[in-house]
Amino acid sequence: MLDFKKLKHIDGFTFIILLGLVAVGTVAVHDATQYSDLNGLYWNHVVLFLVFCVPMFLIAVIDYHVLISRFAYVLYGLGLGLLVLVIAIGTSINGAKRWISIGGFQLQPSEMMKVAAVLLAVHLLKKHNGNELRSFRDIAPIMLIFLIPLLLILKQPDLGTGLVFVGILLCMLWMGNMRASYMFGGFALSGGLVGIICWLYFANEELLAKFIRPHQLSRIQTFLDPTSDPDKSWHVNNAIQAIGSGQLSGSDGLYLKGGFVPYAYSDSIFVVVGHRYGFIGSSLLILLYFLLIWRLVGIARDSRDLAGSYLVIGVLGMFIFQIFVNIGMHIGLVPLTGISLPFISYGGSSMLTNQIAIGLALSVHVYKNDVPLDF
Repeated sequence: MLDFKKLKHIDGFTFIILLGLVAVGTVAVHDATQYSDLNGLYWNHVVLFLVFCVPMFLIAVIDYHVLISRFAYVLYGLGLGLLVLVIAIGTSINGAKRWISIGGFQLQPSEMMKVAAVLLAVHLLKKHNGNELRSFRDIAPIMLIFLIPLLLILKQPDLGTGLVFVGILLCMLWMGNMRASYMFGGFALSGGLVGIICWLYFANEELLAKFIRPHQLSRIQTFLDPTSDPDKSWHVNNAIQAIGSGQLSGSDGLYLKGGFVPYAYSDSIFVVVGHRYGFIGSSLLILLYFLLIWRLVGIARDSRDLAGSYLVIGVLGMFIFQIFVNIGMHIGLVPLTGISLPFISYGGSSMLTNQIAIGLALSVHVYKNDVPLDF
């Protein structure tokens, strides 16, 4: 199953982009932690990347057809088992139970579940052979693949990671040739739901509070009416001001020195880039993401079979959604939620998941000319 001769066919440009992103992340983690007790954490960021290069390259030289056809259900079942285990014996941090302690490492199963869900969705989509998904019977199994872990993740609670599953699902259904009328109907329904939530917030906040959790209502309030409660909007307002103070080429890090940016080394890492390196640094980061997305689109386009294209599209959906939401929530475009910035935010589980996802995309590139006849 492993063919190490395929290492010479690894897409070097994708790996160079990855090195650039990790370099930016390392500098950002250093700037975020140098005034705190976590000073030196940036070395862990580098070490995690280097260690996880091993599974990334191993996956890259495994034929992705084998992973999809033989291991999709196994990995998905294992992922669901770990999510259930989190609910039973998970470690609680800041009121959320999302991790399982393994020695000195905190494993977040919801991160790895993203990849498992993508593999199983590809396994089902390839059976349609590119034909239009016409009925609920065609669409429902694919939706369930993402809905089941989503419900388990919402119990942790972790709305940010749960929404990533929705983003991946929409990308895969669209590329899986779902009827346009179904897709637009789904968007209309989602837009209507958002509209109802906004209307209820201003018309009857007490009624809205019966359907959503207090911390979720707080984030909606912060997004829709930032001036209503300075305490609740403190995080977002400080993030916007910190990014703005970076101007063209960055500032001396006043907001970081004063501790005005919560979780600066993880979820709020984009604020660090914007604050310390300004418009130029932020633009460089976004350019690197653009290059990564462009390269992955190219791999999906060049794939000789639909399974490879679907697999890369699932990876793309995961990355694009996380990038957009993480940056958007710190500049006031979307409500604040807990979601990491790929390869930039510090976190072992997220780094491992992202590198495994890149490994799968690299496998599609490596084996693009080796499509098995019985697949």
